[in-house]
Amino acid sequence: MADRSSNSAAERVIAVVQRLLTQRSINRSIEPADDLRDAGLTSMDMVNLVLAVETEFDVMIPESSITPANFRSVAAISSLIGALQQPT
Repeated sequence: MADRSSNSAAERVIAVVQRLLTQRSINRSIEPADDLRDAGLTSMDMVNLVLAVETEFDVMIPESSITPANFRSVAAISSLIGALQQPT
């Protein structure tokens, strides 16, 4: 079941990234391991991505977790979301 929820998270993150790319008139499919900067997202897009991910998953991402490594790919974002959603 954990795999299904992580796949669901990855699919949701891909949808968020696709919306951002579409807003920039970039027509490209995204795979979980793709580097999002290489896909065409700018620094400003990354800020919008953080906000969109917070909204999509109803989470608050701590400032210390907003790093290039955590937002490099869909897989990295999905992993971060999984960690944030773990019960404390």
